Amino acid sequence: MCGFTGFVGETKEMMPVLKCMMDTIVHRGPDSEGYYMDESAALGFRRLSIIDITESGDQPIYNEDRTKILTFNGEIYNYQELREELLVAGHVFTTHTDSETLLHGYEEWGTDLVNRLRGMYAFVIWDAKEKQLFGARDLFGIKPFYYAQMNGTLLFGSEIKSFLEHPSFEKTFNEEALAAYLSFQFVPTNETFFKGVYCLQPGHYFVYKDGELTITRYYEPNFRGDSKLSFAEAVDEVERVMKESVAAHKISDVEVGSYLSSGVDSSYMAYLGQVDHTFTVGFGEEQYSEIRDAKEFAKSIHMKNDSKIIEPEEYWDCLSDAMYYMDEPVADPAAIALYFLSQEAAKKVKVVLSGEGSDELFGGYNIYCEPLEYTGFNKIPMRIRRTLGKIAETCLPRTMKGRGFLIRHGKSLEERYIGNANIFSEKEAGKLLKKNCKGVCQKVTAPLYARVKGRDAVTKMQYLDMHLWLVHDILMKGDKMGMANSLEVRVPFLDKHVMEVAETLPLKYRIDAPKTKIALRAAADRVICSKTAEKKKLGFPIPIRVWMREERYYMRVKKMFQSESAKQFFNEKYLNQLLDEHYAEKCDNSRKIWTVYIFLVWYERFFANGKPVHPSLQR
Repeated sequence: MCGFTGFVGETKEMMPVLKCMMDTIVHRGPDSEGYYMDESAALGFRRLSIIDITESGDQPIYNEDRTKILTFNGEIYNYQELREELLVAGHVFTTHTDSETLLHGYEEWGTDLVNRLRGMYAFVIWDAKEKQLFGARDLFGIKPFYYAQMNGTLLFGSEIKSFLEHPSFEKTFNEEALAAYLSFQFVPTNETFFKGVYCLQPGHYFVYKDGELTITRYYEPNFRGDSKLSFAEAVDEVERVMKESVAAHKISDVEVGSYLSSGVDSSYMAYLGQVDHTFTVGFGEEQYSEIRDAKEFAKSIHMKNDSKIIEPEEYWDCLSDAMYYMDEPVADPAAIALYFLSQEAAKKVKVVLSGEGSDELFGGYNIYCEPLEYTGFNKIPMRIRRTLGKIAETCLPRTMKGRGFLIRHGKSLEERYIGNANIFSEKEAGKLLKKNCKGVCQKVTAPLYARVKGRDAVTKMQYLDMHLWLVHDILMKGDKMGMANSLEVRVPFLDKHVMEVAETLPLKYRIDAPKTKIALRAAADRVICSKTAEKKKLGFPIPIRVWMREERYYMRVKKMFQSESAKQFFNEKYLNQLLDEHYAEKCDNSRKIWTVYIFLVWYERFFANGKPVHPSLQR
């Protein structure tokens, strides 16, 4: 719905500084702006009008005596119920927005407010009387929230780039994050590539007073799998809660559309939403496009479908701008496709529904089948499997079939599974980086595995993906690419009530190899065609492997790999070897090459050439 930025701490020329910070996030809210300022704090806001689109919905919003001030990004789907409760308690409302509910809710319930919320949100409330700042982020991390404590100032906001405008901010590259990025394809912790800048983790809130920041976790997913319902009854529950969630996510004073691929998630979402407009993008090659299937499905449920074929040149040409909007590099090729998808949708609507989160909640990734498919092989003693894995890694050709299987199964789940992306092994990353790195992945994943010790392998994988892949890849690119085009993306699968149902589903209702998200597919199968409901998980197919074997794109990457930025961090010989082997079709190094290339594109935009410029000012 918008973006916010601000700071607590004495600052010279507060208004010009805050205005510059707000201008960097104009894409998040082109409809209006607002600010609050006193001698201790400054809060800035950019608005995309969706609920109560009149001026009364502008922010910041004040309580009755104007001692508490709110800036908020997101939507609260149960705000009408909370509003009624607060009215009974004597609170006076001056708007019809969901935003004001947060303010009076904090007055009434304090920090316990977060436990009553259903929605996607990042917000701050400044208590001018107590000189205290309260901030919170939603359960799943749908909305971004960054903060930094520097030189006696607390900076906070929806995007890191706004911090660069503050005189207290010190822009320093966090090289320690690079090794983990190479393996995960994103920074997988609360740290960022900007030293001293952190993201507030999902399901957490903070209180800042007298220079002290206290962070509290208020929510944690718990896949208990303790439902005693029959399969049919469980499917009834999934169907009921999804219908109810989609209805709640459609609350808006403007039209809501839907993203549409050819898979079950977005198809089920579009059907339940009964939207007028759906949106799809793809590429010219048929194996990299879902446009035809999406159009057929849209036609079958009497919906319009707007589609766009992304040309290779425009894809490559927008990389720098896309990384600007992302704040940090995310080497998922689908992020760029989402940029074009949101651009297409923004021509018709301000809000879209999207299917993110279903795989993490209901067990949708194909890799979740692996622990259940090779039970016979896994009965071989681990010491023997370790030996076979080491032999495969050191002696077998990289292109040999079965090599990867032996390497993976020569390790425990906790050792091998770091999430849906595993680009460079730690050994490979160590060979590529000039700065030594060891044990990086385990430092990230071990604390998470410890919290689900004793659970089955699939549950462990879901838990890990909810905290890493979902937050730092799926939701990061969904929000940032949508907001780059002033488009709000809503994700009905990532809903408090949907999660309550998903947590109870036993393993057999989630995965039965080779079948995935069984209960969800069964619910979808009741209303959409079986061909769509049972379609295997595909992801967003992007032809980077093919492109990087074309001379023009090979040369573009080659030039970047020979840049001063590349020489600063990477072993040039090994880096160019990866590229040349791929170009010569000796092996597929496309994801490795892409991960490094995207980092360098981002680094050039944010660090190598001074302060990054907003794309609108470059034209």
